[in-house]
Amino acid sequence: QVLLAESGGGLVQAGGSVRLSCAASGRTFDAYAAGWFRQAPGKEREFVAAIGWPDGRTDYADSVKGRFTISRDSTKNTLSLQMNSLKPEDTAVYYCAADLAGNTYYSGTYRLMGLFDYWGQGTQVTVSS
Repeated sequence: QVLLAESGGGLVQAGGSVRLSCAASGRTFDAYAAGWFRQAPGKEREFVAAIGWPDGRTDYADSVKGRFTISRDSTKNTLSLQMNSLKPEDTAVYYCAADLAGNTYYSGTYRLMGLFDYWGQGTQVTVSS
């Protein structure tokens, strides 16, 4: 079991940067796949980025590729999402997720919410134009 807690959200101007962090209690982040999803008002939660297990392969949604970077720090047991060149359409609640069951490994994809069995409470990111 693992408990996830996001931090780092806030209000930023378009073109700016924000770094989100997700702290995990329990098993370390390098022992399973983890990712970030987001949900904008009135929209469904969508995949943003993930880092896999055991190879650490990363995957990004096309809308954030080249602007966002996912990483994990095993010594601090944190997952991070560096977000650069932010756009108003990046405004959303961002959720950290973990796949302890290995569902993403066996399915071959990180992009489905249902494959992740642990979730944080989310952190709001608002990008003003």
